Amino acid sequence: MATVHGPQTVPARTPRVAGPRRWRWTAKQFHKLSNMGFFGDRKVELINGDLYTLPTNPPHDTAVYLTSDTLRAAFGAGYYVRAQATLDLGRRYQPLPDVLVVGGGPRDYAAKHPTAGILLVEIADSSVRRDRTIKAHRYAHAGIADYWIVNLIDRQLEIYRNPQPDPARRGRFHYADVTIVPATGRAAPLARPQAMIAVADLLP
Repeated sequence: MATVHGPQTVPARTPRVAGPRRWRWTAKQFHKLSNMGFFGDRKVELINGDLYTLPTNPPHDTAVYLTSDTLRAAFGAGYYVRAQATLDLGRRYQPLPDVLVVGGGPRDYAAKHPTAGILLVEIADSSVRRDRTIKAHRYAHAGIADYWIVNLIDRQLEIYRNPQPDPARRGRFHYADVTIVPATGRAAPLARPQAMIAVADLLP
């Protein structure tokens, strides 16, 4: 004997409610806000579409000044040492490296920001992890051949060289060669191998 089923009620679908969306800024939007004075006197950089304020504390600031002065002496004429100024790495990357050595002089960058550097230095205290990962990936992707981290926490210099695709992570880049130099050691820029720099001269 067949069983006859009555009409069944199909439950109505619950409408999808859009969740919060992450807003990722572009370089154009970022510079527009900056030119409008939106950031005030704060130093802000754009990393992967996100805005970050740069740390400001006496040890960090002192290390920026010490490193800038030391590199000016090491490189000499024909090079320009920029401190916490924009490096143009594309639509969603406008970092402000703590120190960047480029060729030429200040007027060569009066109309546009540099897109590369001879030596890039980040002064790291609270930002050590980000400087070793997110920023290292982007700097390696951009072909920055000589990337230094002045690590204030461990009081050491970390030298990153030989940028290349990361074989362990598709689409990511890294530095194949990493050298740790203690506070008592010395190091030379890749472009100035004869200019030996005491790591202690970079530390506050």
